[in-house]
Amino acid sequence: MTYLLMSLPFIVVALLVFVLGAVHARRHGSFAGYLSAWAVATASLVVLTVIFDNVMMAAGFFDYGVAQISGVRLGLIPIEDLLYPIAGALLLSGAWQMLGGEGGTRRTRNAHREESRGA
Repeated sequence: MTYLLMSLPFIVVALLVFVLGAVHARRHGSFAGYLSAWAVATASLVVLTVIFDNVMMAAGFFDYGVAQISGVRLGLIPIEDLLYPIAGALLLSGAWQMLGGEGGTRRTRNAHREESRGA
């Protein structure tokens, strides 16, 4: 089994949660913030993954079987290695939005502001 096929169910579930979070964000007027926060988090995770996984592979800590990867690499890492941080960012962004995490919706932010003023 290839790493791409192994990652596919996780990507599908993460995309579903992300889309549900996007629907929730649109309903609560925070869609642009939702997308921009996800983009920043994803870009950060991808950059860090590329850097640190290349360092760890160069140090010989781990490697991928040639038969299980597509052959496309960024430095030493196979492109499939980036599916994990992308899936994580999709999943966590969607879950955070739907659970009403801090900054998740205008209503949540306004409620926190009102609580702060009253206290």
